Amino acid sequence: MRSILFSLAVAAISATTLVGNVRAEEKEVPLDKLPKVVSEAVKKLYPKAEMLKASEEPDEEEKDEVVYEVTVKLNGKMIDITVDDEGEIELLEKEIDLKDLPKAVSEAALKLYPDTKVKSAEAVFELEDGKEELEYYEVQLKTADGKIVEGKFKANGKVVKDDDKDDESGEKDEKDEKEEKK
Repeated sequence: MRSILFSLAVAAISATTLVGNVRAEEKEVPLDKLPKVVSEAVKKLYPKAEMLKASEEPDEEEKDEVVYEVTVKLNGKMIDITVDDEGEIELLEKEIDLKDLPKAVSEAALKLYPDTKVKSAEAVFELEDGKEELEYYEVQLKTADGKIVEGKFKANGKVVKDDDKDDESGEKDEKDEKEEKK
């Protein structure tokens, strides 16, 4: 009995530490403390946008470097802009109206997550040579018990895997793996 209680205590402490470490990776940065090159890049891209908040986190590709995510509001819509420490814009996550979500994406999201309701969506772009290139859509859905789940989909409805956002690897996606288990 003691060993079971001890194991449960260790598991609880480990889980708490893990959650704390995940949250610790992203840290809020006051707008007036953003590196000048980052705030200038955001202002250059969206001169009429209102900067709302910013955070700093490790770069997904270069763990020893940081990126900044700056949230702006433009024409009533939220945009998250990921900027590296040299002022290069890496990613744009633009809030979109649900009516603008491609039908294939809506259908794929509801098929992958049955008994949910689409709550919000973002179009995610990379900036290449100053031009926005659509990478995928992020769809947030609400389950019957109130939990929020998120899926990433190409415009054609194909699931995007976290480890391969371009999904050109030819490997099976989440949807294929889920159907194989049936």
